Amino acid sequence: MTGRRLALARLALRLVPALAALAAALALAGGAVRAESLVSALSADVVRIESNYTGTNIVVFGEIARDAATVGRPDAYDIAVIVSGPETDVTTRRKGRFLGIWVNRDSEVFADVPSFLAVHTTRPAHELAPRPLLEEHRIGLRYLNLRIARASNVPIGDRSNFRAAFLRLRLASGLYAERYGVIDFLSESLFRTSVPLPANIPVGDYRVTVYLLQGGTLLAEQELPLRVAKTGFEQHTHWFAHQYSAAYGLLAVLLAVFTGWLAGVIFRRD
Repeated sequence: MTGRRLALARLALRLVPALAALAAALALAGGAVRAESLVSALSADVVRIESNYTGTNIVVFGEIARDAATVGRPDAYDIAVIVSGPETDVTTRRKGRFLGIWVNRDSEVFADVPSFLAVHTTRPAHELAPRPLLEEHRIGLRYLNLRIARASNVPIGDRSNFRAAFLRLRLASGLYAERYGVIDFLSESLFRTSVPLPANIPVGDYRVTVYLLQGGTLLAEQELPLRVAKTGFEQHTHWFAHQYSAAYGLLAVLLAVFTGWLAGVIFRRD
């Protein structure tokens, strides 16, 4: 037994340097992964919609901060900027002939869909990272998970058509956009991009998320709040229409009737 204990003790002494070297390597690797961080900001954190609002741009800019322990990497940095609006359920319908008339037949309801989505990247999204990572963070319209809100009669093989129609309509309205090569590096660490916000942008609380990637790996991310709000007369009208919808509808009808009557009086011929 004494000889066996002695052999185990000698083996342990031999393993100590190897284990110490392995621990040091893991610590160095962990420090390298966490070495980069993002410091980002917006040109404005509130977008005010007034009567003369026809769209605007917000500038997202930032810096890639690296500490002294950062290990040099062979690949260049990639940046992805995602501007996402309030989530809501959206119904996509498909027309069909019924007794010779085109009517809405089938429909698909997608749950928790961003009302606005803009994706800016340094390169095409599929070149940045593996698909699971892109789907998790919604980097790219083709990686947007459109979840079905409720039971649907649409065949599974036909649902891709509804997804394509949804994305096509959103792109045509300007509420969805995907652009690559639009992030400018002012230096090795400073970057900026300008994100257009259309005239029909929904109001609410938005999220601007900046991702730092390299070699298919997510190194850092930062989320910034953005508020889109109506101001002045538009704000009061929007609040009244949503809080007292019945009264707002009645008032709109009465105003239309009065306007028509007044126009008839003014332009009446003797």
